[in-house]
This record gives sequence, C-alpha cells and structure tokens, in this order.
Amino acid sequence: MSLVLPTSLSPSKVASFKECALAFRYSAIDHLPEPPSPHAAKGTLVHRALQLLMWEEPAGRRSLPVALEKLERARDDVLGSDEYEGLDLGDETEAEFLADAETLVRNYFRLEDPDQVLVVGTELLLSVQVGSLTLRGIIDRLELDEAGEFVVTDYKTGRAPGEAYEQSRLGGVHFYAFLCEQVLGRRPARVQLLHLREPLAISTVPSEQSIRGLRQQTSAVWKAIELACERDDFRPKPGRLCGYCAYQAYCPALGGDPAAAAEAVVARRAAHEEAKAAAQALEQESSELSDFPITVTPDTVTPDTVTPDTPVTITDAPDTVTDTPVALVASPSAAALVGTTAGV
Repeated sequence: MSLVLPTSLSPSKVASFKECALAFRYSAIDHLPEPPSPHAAKGTLVHRALQLLMWEEPAGRRSLPVALEKLERARDDVLGSDEYEGLDLGDETEAEFLADAETLVRNYFRLEDPDQVLVVGTELLLSVQVGSLTLRGIIDRLELDEAGEFVVTDYKTGRAPGEAYEQSRLGGVHFYAFLCEQVLGRRPARVQLLHLREPLAISTVPSEQSIRGLRQQTSAVWKAIELACERDDFRPKPGRLCGYCAYQAYCPALGGDPAAAAEAVVARRAAHEEAKAAAQALEQESSELSDFPITVTPDTVTPDTVTPDTPVTITDAPDTVTDTPVALVASPSAAALVGTTAGV
C-alpha cells in the first residue's frame, strides 16, 4: 500500500529522514503527535527572546538587561501556549529551566554585539517550488553586512556537534542560502551558526558548488522518500539520537509496536474528521443565520438587542474615513523583503 507524500521539505525534515526514515514517517506523513520536549521548549523560548530583542529594539538599545526582559516576556508567550501545555521538565525545576535559558541568552552576547547587526528580518518563512516539490524554511535572522550583502544567522541551543557532524549542520544553513537566492534573488555572502551553549560561532561562505550540492542532495532525499512511500518501506535506523525520540513506543528496533502506531493514526484521522464535520456544521448554522440580517440604528443598540453573533448593519454611518496609523508587529514577509532590499 503506497503512502501519501508529504507536501514539502524543510531542513529539519531532510535531516530527520537521513537520521531515521521511520521517525520521519511518523512525524511528516502520519502526523503522530510528539509530547512537548524540554529541549524544544527551551530552544523556542531563547529564539523568541532573541527575536524580540533584534526586531523590536533599534541598534543602541539591544543590551543584556533588555534581552533578559525579552526572555521574561517570551516565557509567557512560549510556556503559556497550547503547544507546551503539560510540559514535563524532567529532573529540572522550572527555576533551573529558566536559569539555563538565561545562560544561553547571556552567552549570545559573548558571540557578537547585537547593536552592530543590521537586521532585515527575523523568523522569516521562505518557500520555493522546485518541480513538484516545495522547499521551505524559517530563517532565524537575515541581516546585511557592511557591504550590504545578506548574512543568514541560525541560533542553536543544543551542544555544538563534533567535527564529524559539523558539515551536516551547515547543510541546513546552505538550504537557507538556496532559499534566499531563489526567493530574494541574492545569494547570502555568509551563513553562520551561533551555538549558544558553548558558546561557539561556525560560519561558511555559500558557493555555486555548495548550492549545487544542496540541490542534488535534496533531490536524492526526495526520490528516496517517494520510493519509500510507494513501497510503504520506512525503516528504523538505531543511533545516538534514539534516546530523544518521541516514537520509541512504536519502533521495532527498540522493542516498540508498529501496530500501535497504526492504531494511533486511525484514531487521529477519526478525530480530525469529527472536528472537520463539527466545523462544517457550525459554518452551515452561521450561514443560515446570516439570511436574517438585522438593521440597527444608533438609538436601538443595547446589550439586549445585539450579541457578538448577530449580523448587524449600521445605518447613518459617516461618509468619510479618517487616516488611522497602523503598527506592524510581525517580521516582514519575503515579498516585502524584495522591496526593502531593492534599494540597498
């Protein structure tokens, strides 16, 4: 039985397939949920704090005390989100968890002076169509160097890899360099990994050869995924990362039961269909209610006559609309970046 292909590839998905095809299937194809991880939560927390620092604060105001204020704000944004509800910190207390996140933010300041960074975008989503495949990735930070050239920066909160794994980590940032070249029309002059744990900076210069190698590698991975889906053949690859895998209970190499994974997939799809049917029923009900519009004049508007769900038409509306200032609170889109950087 053939499986449905994933709709896109990202650097993390490419790495996941190469590390363990079975884990890739459970995540990218079966969409089995992964319990919230303390490591992922801490990484998200620190990324969010640095994003707020670099995007909200102008050069000259990106100090360590301000960064720690952003970390405090990020704590509520991240740990209070649905994604990390029920997070089990393991042996760490919450105070130890937050103290370690603070250490990572402090280590960032040992790697560079943020006031010297000319930020173009943070948490920037880029995607490009290559044949039948969509490649996409989120760039932690895109900036301009002194010569006005792009620099891609990727924050890492885990331990830096040894020399044997360094090039595989750099493959991810080469992926981002390719996306920049395709979407923004300019290849970055430099891509860098900022490992906040050590701290350590690793950088490289993307070239025509490295971009071509990235294309070939991604194409080979995609063909392997197509073949595995066609044959329903995703095999486990036991290794050093198995202890961190969320799917150990389903992995035959670790004594798990793949049949339990199949049952979980069926249950997830049933829940999805149930939620979809409920949403359609609600939409139909709203559509039927909209056939009975209510016209309300200012002297008849009371809490008893209008509810948030009541379709309302206001009469005697003003003829003119005054200019209202709008504050942009999100990072710029790729389309906006093209215009932003065109005159650089």
